Amino acid sequence: MLTPSWLDGLALGDAVAAESVEGGYASKTFRVRTSLDRSAIVKTQTDLPPDLYAVEADGLDALRVPGGFAVPEVLRVTPDFIVLTDLGASAPSPTYWEDAGRALALQHQHTADKFGYHQDNYLGILPQRNPWTIDGHSFFAQHRLVRYLEVPDCYNALSPDDRHRLERVADRLPELVPPQPPSLLHGDLWHGNLLPTPAGRPALIDPAVYYGWPEAELSMLIGCGNIPDAFYRAYEEAHPLAPGWRDRMPLLHLREHLCVTAHFTDSANAVEQIHTILARFA
Repeated sequence: MLTPSWLDGLALGDAVAAESVEGGYASKTFRVRTSLDRSAIVKTQTDLPPDLYAVEADGLDALRVPGGFAVPEVLRVTPDFIVLTDLGASAPSPTYWEDAGRALALQHQHTADKFGYHQDNYLGILPQRNPWTIDGHSFFAQHRLVRYLEVPDCYNALSPDDRHRLERVADRLPELVPPQPPSLLHGDLWHGNLLPTPAGRPALIDPAVYYGWPEAELSMLIGCGNIPDAFYRAYEEAHPLAPGWRDRMPLLHLREHLCVTAHFTDSANAVEQIHTILARFA
């Protein structure tokens, strides 16, 4: 698939080839090469919410923390596609994971006085609601857990007992999770959205930004696996966490399992994980 008009007016040359890039749920992603031997990343799809790429661009801009992660520059945004600078691809440097841990710690040191964000955005293709909220436990309970019961695929995949236990866990969050500041979060930080640039610098893509609990961000990384301990050691050196934080990771990763269940009808593994977590924490 190649649409020459993607790059019109961007001084990158004419689009001459496009190769598919793996990753992402909502979009088809292409590396577009040009007549000037340049390249750009284009994400495109039809039948998506018309503001999806605009809020993605906003999230990328929010993550440009001095000294933090590399973030692709937004070159063009339309309702149908977004054009980003191509960060390229590279093998991780010897210090990549330590650098990424310190970068995330620095990002989490950017805080707000409330939880939420200045606008709603998306996790996958479902709305992520971000109303400014003083109480972090209430925010996570209502807008990161219970909200998925409104999605038919998730509601129907859970038994009445599961739904009751989920509401019970939401009510118990003040007992289970210590207070944390509303920190700047990527919002969808699994290892597929963390990649090395050719210069070896860790970079972020595909955000679902909001101000929330740092532990919620870490739960996504731990829950999706493949992150070495060097990352977490570097993070904690720069941004210490409350005792017992690793024990809380399954509880906070519950949001991701609910989101997966809400997106996919074939989500038996996610439902099984939900059963296990609810049995432990409800």
